[in-house]
Formats: sequence, structure tokens, C-alpha cells
Amino acid sequence: MKNAITKSSVIATLLVILFVGSSFTTKIVRWEHLGSRTVNYRLDKDVIKVTAREGGFTKLKVKVTGGSLNMHKMVVQYGNGKKDIIPLRYNFSRKSATRLIDLEGGKRVIRDITFFYDTKNLSKKRAKVHVFGRH
Repeated sequence: MKNAITKSSVIATLLVILFVGSSFTTKIVRWEHLGSRTVNYRLDKDVIKVTAREGGFTKLKVKVTGGSLNMHKMVVQYGNGKKDIIPLRYNFSRKSATRLIDLEGGKRVIRDITFFYDTKNLSKKRAKVHVFGRH
């Protein structure tokens, strides 16, 4: 009788550990590199054509490497022809990134992203803008 109680206790403990442990599993976040552009030394705009293999993005993130950059806004053109104008007003130093940018309307297919910026680069290095999308 004592042996049966011990087996039941062990099984119950293992089941509790299994269920509690599975509730803390982390979800794998998939970021896809949508494109990059090296920018000029003036007030300008550039377009990144998105050629993602899988559509449907819910969030964007912008990273800048190389030089510094003042990003004014982004215009996201979707596959259905609609556009979102996203004001950024963000001063990037080298190796900096934006917060996560939520795209309204659920998963969206992106055709291209136009960004408007100016550079006040004292380091003489051109900034490179990288855009990432999250499924």
C-alpha cells in the first residue's frame, strides 16, 4: 500500500511539473530582414522594395548602422495599395534602433517602405538603414 502511494505521488508531481513547465515556454519570434539602404548626406528619401518570401507582417523595426541619421517618417505601402504614414521623428546614432512599430490591421503584406530623413553626420560615415518585419 505504501509503495502505491509513493508511485501516485511521483506521478502527480511529474504531471504538475509538466503542466507548469509548459505554460512558461517561450514563443519564437520570427524577424525577417526586409531590406537595407545606404543613405546620402542630405535631406532625402529612399525606398526599400520588400521582396519577403512570406507575407503577413504585424510589426516593423528600423536599425541604423554606420553613421547618424534623423528619421522624420516612414510610408509603408501595402500589397493592397493602401498606405500608412508613420511619423518617427527619431534621431539615430550609429548602432541604434526604433521601438517596435505596430502595423494596424493584423498581418499585412508590404510592397515597399519609403523613409524620409536628413543626415547631420560629423563622423563622415554614411548611415545604413535596415528594416525588419515580424510575422
